[in-house]
Amino acid sequence: MNQYQHILVAVDLTEDANTVLTRAKDIAAFNQARLTMVHVIEPLSVAYGSDIPLDLTTLQQEITEQAQHRISELADRIDLKDQDQLVVYGRPEKEIHRLAEEKDVDLIVVGSHGRHGLALILGSTSTSILHGAKCDVLAVRVGSK
Repeated sequence: MNQYQHILVAVDLTEDANTVLTRAKDIAAFNQARLTMVHVIEPLSVAYGSDIPLDLTTLQQEITEQAQHRISELADRIDLKDQDQLVVYGRPEKEIHRLAEEKDVDLIVVGSHGRHGLALILGSTSTSILHGAKCDVLAVRVGSK
C-alpha cells in the first residue's frame, strides 16, 4: 500500500513555487498518488482592511486572472489536469485546511523560508498550516540557503 493517496501542494506565485511543485510531484509519482495544486488569494478587503474608500473589484479580478494564468503555467510543466488546479479566496491556512479535509488529502506540501527567531514566533503561513493540519505536512525549504 502506498503511504500517500492524495497530495495537496500549496504554491505562491514566485519562482519558489517551482521547487515546491517539483518536490510534490516527485512524492506523488513515488506513491502513485493524486496531486492537487492550490493557490490562495487573500481578498484585498481582508489584506488591506475595509477602510479603503475604493472599489477593489476590478483589481481583485485582475489578481485572480493573473493567478489563474500562473497556476496554469506551473501545471503545464508537470502535466497537471485542469480539475487539479485550484485558485481559491480566503486566509491561506484556513482554505488549505478546508481543502485538505474536503478532498481527503493525506499530505500537504508547502514552501518554507526557514525563518527563525522573531519571524518564527510571529508565525508564517507554513507554520500556521502545520499547526492546524489533520494530515502530514511537508515544508520544502525555499529561498536563500
